[in-house]
Amino acid sequence: MILAVMVVAFASIGTYYWYENAYFVSTEDAKITGDLVSVGPQISGKLLELNFEEGDAVIKDQILGRQGMSNPQETNIDQSVFRAPINGIVIKKQGTVGEVISAGQTIAMLIDPNKLYITANIEETKLGKIRQGQKVDITIDQFSSKKFSGKIKYVGQASNSTFALLPSSTSATFTKVVQKIPIKIEFDKNDNTLLPGTNAVVNIHIK
Repeated sequence: MILAVMVVAFASIGTYYWYENAYFVSTEDAKITGDLVSVGPQISGKLLELNFEEGDAVIKDQILGRQGMSNPQETNIDQSVFRAPINGIVIKKQGTVGEVISAGQTIAMLIDPNKLYITANIEETKLGKIRQGQKVDITIDQFSSKKFSGKIKYVGQASNSTFALLPSSTSATFTKVVQKIPIKIEFDKNDNTLLPGTNAVVNIHIK
């Protein structure tokens, strides 16, 4: 009887892993992210005021700050203020009133909480099973008991190592490493409580 129980147990485990490998591609190498938008001045000058704090919601074209100008002219008065380029949330403030800032310097980082998505890295050996539009089951570490769903929006056209600053092999000794390809997964339903940068686990339906 003990032998029979062991056979059934091993058969069940084997069936489970066969099913998971045959019908899903899974990875824990996934994070919630979004398109970060930087805000900065058009000209150089002393920072006179900032009208926001981290966590504030802003609307497109809202004035976020103002600079002083050494030679004010009617044609460039509007350049002394900088505005929010999108509707979003301020997730990083990088300026202080009184400091001198340069044109193009980042003063704030914004993100649209309604356009968050997941970037997952898939091993190259499994990439042949991945297609745009496939359904994805998502678990967020932030909400481990809550289930999310989405679809694959985009499959990367190059491995992550392609964009690395340092080459993957710098000597005559070569070690083959399985490369990972990024994919973009869009949520079926937006959730403003999700936080960019938090971890996720994805299960992609391949059948």
